[in-house]
Amino acid sequence: MAIPVVDPERYAEQLAAKRDYLESTFAAFKPPTLEVFESPPGYYRQRCEFRIWHEEDDLFYAMFEVDPENPKNKRVIRLDQYAVASERINQLMPQLREACLRCDELRRRLFQVEFLTTLSGEALVTLIYHRPLGDEWERKARALEAELGIMIIGRSRKQRIVLTRDHVWERLEVDGRTLHYQQVENSFTQPNAHICQEMLSWAREVTAGQQGSDVKKDLVELYCGNGNFTIALADNFRRVLATEISRTSVASANVNLEANGVTNAQIGRMSAEEFSLALKGEKAGRRVAEMALEEYDFSTVLVDPPRAGLDEQSCEQLSEYAQIVYISCNPATLAENLDILTKTHRVERFALFDQFPFTDHCECGVLLKRCTD
Repeated sequence: MAIPVVDPERYAEQLAAKRDYLESTFAAFKPPTLEVFESPPGYYRQRCEFRIWHEEDDLFYAMFEVDPENPKNKRVIRLDQYAVASERINQLMPQLREACLRCDELRRRLFQVEFLTTLSGEALVTLIYHRPLGDEWERKARALEAELGIMIIGRSRKQRIVLTRDHVWERLEVDGRTLHYQQVENSFTQPNAHICQEMLSWAREVTAGQQGSDVKKDLVELYCGNGNFTIALADNFRRVLATEISRTSVASANVNLEANGVTNAQIGRMSAEEFSLALKGEKAGRRVAEMALEEYDFSTVLVDPPRAGLDEQSCEQLSEYAQIVYISCNPATLAENLDILTKTHRVERFALFDQFPFTDHCECGVLLKRCTD
């Protein structure tokens, strides 16, 4: 991987290149004008992970650059600061390193460090070791928690020691509301909180007053994670049914529904493929029965799939909804899916969310509505 080089003076240039790329890639679908949402050019990632590299009496944070001509060749890059990471992570990096340098119990066979932070400055740090952790490690780690004002989790093979708690609480400002999200260690969350706020606001806007009607219908959401979109969109709909396969994310989503006072949403633990079968009456069982699918009147589907996108069967299932909100982290698979979806739907809104400045990554949002002619 290439480590992003942050150069704020070149931000407009790199964003324009992404805009040009998307406009060219999706021209065949005749989308409306691309909406572009800028990120802070630096200090935008709320979570990061680093290898710890040991050299004699020294240790430092490291990433690796791969030789494109020979992927087996990796060059170690020392990082004392990381302009991509949040300001809180950059504040903690030297403090944590210095603490480990002066304490053998904390540094010995330390392999990796993972940071999870919030806009308000909460920080959860996971220290991963290639050795068992005992009482002395816990004593030293608790002292470090107090010294740095952080929470620590220790991990090694078959061990996970949570000293305070295993999550942070992120607060996102969306359309004048503060939304509260429990974000659990080692589970997926949107890394760029600034852009996440923009994505949620955009999704709320494009789903407000679905189909031009004052009568609220229902939303079905696939790959809902910890309820990121679910919570922000709930008051645009009569009811929301969201699905997710990860047990950790489902548990966190339910916590987040309660924390935000959302009472019209239900989280089902089920893969998108299983849910598709359930909708067609081809899958039964307790979890399907608990969903009470017959009680819903879905007008809209929101899908935020992994980089692989959706298979043909899932696209065909989406085509049955009047309105589709597609959040994509991979323009290539998005274009493949739109080849199918635009047989029945037209692109009404098209957005670029610059989730990762100074990389090739493009996060897209597409609103599709069923063609009536």
